[in-house]
Amino acid sequence: MDRKPYDDLSRRHFLQGAVAGAASLGLGPAFLAPQPATAATGKQVLFHPRVDSLQVVGVHDPAMTREVRPRCSWAEQEELVADRVVERNIDRMALALAGETDPGKAWARIFVKPPDRPWDKVRVAIKTNNIGQQHTRGAVMRKICNVFTGHLGVRPSSIHIYDGVHGRNLDRKTPYQDRIPGVRVMNTWGGATTPVDVPAPWSRGTGRAACVHAVASGEVDILVNVAVCKGHGGQFGGFTMTMKNHFGTFDPKWGHRAQATEYLLAINRTPQILGIVSAATGRIEHPRQQLCIVDALWASQDGPQAGSSEQPNRLFMGTLSPVLDYQVATRFRRDTMNWPIDEDVTGRFLSAFGLSPKDLPEGGRILDATGG
Repeated sequence: MDRKPYDDLSRRHFLQGAVAGAASLGLGPAFLAPQPATAATGKQVLFHPRVDSLQVVGVHDPAMTREVRPRCSWAEQEELVADRVVERNIDRMALALAGETDPGKAWARIFVKPPDRPWDKVRVAIKTNNIGQQHTRGAVMRKICNVFTGHLGVRPSSIHIYDGVHGRNLDRKTPYQDRIPGVRVMNTWGGATTPVDVPAPWSRGTGRAACVHAVASGEVDILVNVAVCKGHGGQFGGFTMTMKNHFGTFDPKWGHRAQATEYLLAINRTPQILGIVSAATGRIEHPRQQLCIVDALWASQDGPQAGSSEQPNRLFMGTLSPVLDYQVATRFRRDTMNWPIDEDVTGRFLSAFGLSPKDLPEGGRILDATGG
């Protein structure tokens, strides 16, 4: 078998780049000792202190929608979604991801609060995708908000839903606030206005790009990334999911010029998204982005402006964005839906984080949260 270019890259290569830029948050690096991940992989946790960052879970359940209608608007989809079934399946994914049997314990394992404050003082940001016609379904968004308020004790007013670039009419186009009382739909949240250092591979690690201020400054304690599943250009792997979702956290203009792939990878390696990596241990005490979800109840081969073309009735979840996108791209978009992806770019989603496909548990199999 031919060697892929990412086979020669190591975790050390990732860590050397990831440490760069941490000072822009004004935070000192304090880190937990490394802990073992699941027995299935034998890997050590690099990106999350409690959950195996290399594991991706999914669910396929036609009962999550009441009628088969692949091509329809977001408002029509809202009428078709079976909210309680979606919410139950999200709990199932959390159980599988955390290796627990109780949902409350599972969510408490996935979400890690800063050590210096109680849950009712924790500030949460949820990045959604408001470009084009496909958007996160309300049942998915509501369930994640209810996890924070119901299981963990976060105040609804401390949860902020945003898209810093395309969110100008977020509160009207996808009025989540009507279904999640007290949660703040921030639209653009002031936009991407605060420059931060961006590590390699973009601009050899010497570039700066504007970021949404609350994320750039470290005001956000926990970041949740909720993306949809649609196509995009080959420079992004042929798709847009959780990694490219941060083109609404960072200024996207650099991602549509030279080094587009490098910019995509680099912004997702910033401490603003990843958390601060210790140069000494290579561990993260408090991951910033703690959960990533791909909402594929509806999906499309085309994008990013295109409407839905298929109704897969699937959801996917993981704690590490590049691993989630890689596995959903290869196992679902390519192998299940037969939608083409750019193999080289998709492989770089792993190599930029010091990983390769052979690091993934069971060869990168997505764990079925229903036990099927």
